[in-house]
Amino acid sequence: MANEELRRRRVARMVGLARVYRGWSATELGEALGRTATKAAPRSGNPKLDLVARLAQALDWDLGPVAESLWEIDPSIEFDAALVVEPAERCARVVLLDQDAQRLHRAGEFESMADVAREMRAFASSAAERAAAANRLAGAFDGLGRFPKVLAAVQEGLAEQGIGRDLRTMLTVNLANAHYTLWNLHEARAVAASVLERAAIAPAGFRASRIGRVAEAFAHSIRGHAQRRLLSQCECEAELVHVARAAEADLALAERLFDALHAEFDDAQYAGLARTAGGGAIEARVAAGVLRPRAAIERIADALDGSVDLAAVPDHNRIESWGWWSIFGANIAMRAGGDADGRVREASEYERAIAIFTNKASEIAEHLGNWPIHERSFTLEWFRRQRATGRGEEMPAWTLDGDDLRVLVGTMGRFPMFRAVGFRILEMANIDDDAWREACDAGEP
Repeated sequence: MANEELRRRRVARMVGLARVYRGWSATELGEALGRTATKAAPRSGNPKLDLVARLAQALDWDLGPVAESLWEIDPSIEFDAALVVEPAERCARVVLLDQDAQRLHRAGEFESMADVAREMRAFASSAAERAAAANRLAGAFDGLGRFPKVLAAVQEGLAEQGIGRDLRTMLTVNLANAHYTLWNLHEARAVAASVLERAAIAPAGFRASRIGRVAEAFAHSIRGHAQRRLLSQCECEAELVHVARAAEADLALAERLFDALHAEFDDAQYAGLARTAGGGAIEARVAAGVLRPRAAIERIADALDGSVDLAAVPDHNRIESWGWWSIFGANIAMRAGGDADGRVREASEYERAIAIFTNKASEIAEHLGNWPIHERSFTLEWFRRQRATGRGEEMPAWTLDGDDLRVLVGTMGRFPMFRAVGFRILEMANIDDDAWREACDAGEP
């Protein structure tokens, strides 16, 4: 069936659902949709935006799910061959597709990996195979920076029953990490804690296995980083110290666990995760009052000495850890500068540190194509400029070139909670880009 015809049928189905849900007559339905219901689906199969919005309102759905229901291709339709393959052949096909997905992940070919994962899901004939396909799809979306889709794919996999301890553990860790990436911090902390609780009652053999040890290290890391981020939401000094100490304990343990895994398996990813956990622990120690801000900032600046020429560093895990250390340094300076009421020299000193660290983070994010670091560097730079106006100073000029603008738009799409900040940046920044000016001029009445 052609995609156009499939979408026409889906529009008709959604229109029918809206009528049943509301109990409308044909006339009432037509008035709500702004067109005759029988002619709602255009010949092209591509509904206009106003129809999608009206359908969402009629169904009491959000706009996004309605659009996805109309547009996305169902893998069971896209891969018709899966419907006529014998069970034994389907199982063998899933194994081969899984191997292909892993190869594409290592090669960084995430669009192709997503296609393979969808085909894998279409051929899956058991709960474990469907969950494995969902996990591969989540990995592809993570590589593409489509983090809300990562969350949905992982949740799809976890909804399956009887998928085995190893796969469920991997999916649950990925769920915690997806929540953390999207700034669902309480959810991330709770899910990471559930991983540790499940591990505590698991057989000793599982806890000693590589996957069990990696899950434990990840769970402590995610819980620690979630608590570190929650420092910004603490409402009193006692709460701040309590959360900071909990974050430091988790992150210090994660650093040791990842270091041990790296020593045994010589996997550079473990070394990078250990360094990132160690950097987060430094931020937590400052918040807990154990380490002075200036000493921490100097330590982080010294650790970034090797990041001057990123092109000369082949290990992307090390570079990513430098990016996060830059974010931790900016966080420390932001928090310390905020406490310097009336002390102009200290405030300007911390302002310089924030600018230096966010510039380095932005450089690393651009080098790696790392969207979470992009989000943090934009947000921290925005906070820095906002704080200047709060002190009665003029907002420092902020010029975005074409590349900056494209990255900002990409970041807004990937992080729903960042979108409001992104629009504020667009409103106040000087945008040095001919394409942007032409686009704005074209939109004028």
